[in-house]
Amino acid sequence: MPDKNSLRKELLQKRDAIPPEVKRTKDRLIRENLASLDEMKTALLLFFFASFRSEVDTFAMIRDALSGGKRVVLPKVERESRTLLLYEIGSLEELAPGYMGIPEPSKAAEERPVDIDDVDAVIIPGAAFDPSGNRIGYGGGYYDRLLADLKRKVPVIAPAYEEQVIDAVPVDPHDHKVDIIVTDRRVIRCSP
Repeated sequence: MPDKNSLRKELLQKRDAIPPEVKRTKDRLIRENLASLDEMKTALLLFFFASFRSEVDTFAMIRDALSGGKRVVLPKVERESRTLLLYEIGSLEELAPGYMGIPEPSKAAEERPVDIDDVDAVIIPGAAFDPSGNRIGYGGGYYDRLLADLKRKVPVIAPAYEEQVIDAVPVDPHDHKVDIIVTDRRVIRCSP
């Protein structure tokens, strides 16, 4: 099996190569599949990531959640401790470029900190996934550390293009699995 770094590079190149018009269609299908999940319908407080570069577009998902009366939390990178701090946002206007240019909650949102155990569903990014829920992130370990802090069972959901799902992903002991992968073609309920 190839190592994580070579797989990450290969799958990010595949994701980057999706033509813009195809990406828009795939983003819409992923958004519809995500919204159809019971886990999303019943959740009141949703953890999202702000999409960056060629990631699945989460901005429309966040807008849908907010307009549907849901509360939305986004992460802000704390570089010194290499952790994610969570803040509730009231709108996408409360985001500003942060770590590596990734949109993060701005000063206004910092008055609304949230604990990971208060969220009802966690939507996380990744470079690659397998049907068992194994995930390759971007190599910083931020999301693995965040999920390690969860004290209760919360669905962890990964929106991804079908191109990012492969047969098997190499796993390290500190890696946390996702429960559901939502692609442009299907919803994968991951087997333990």
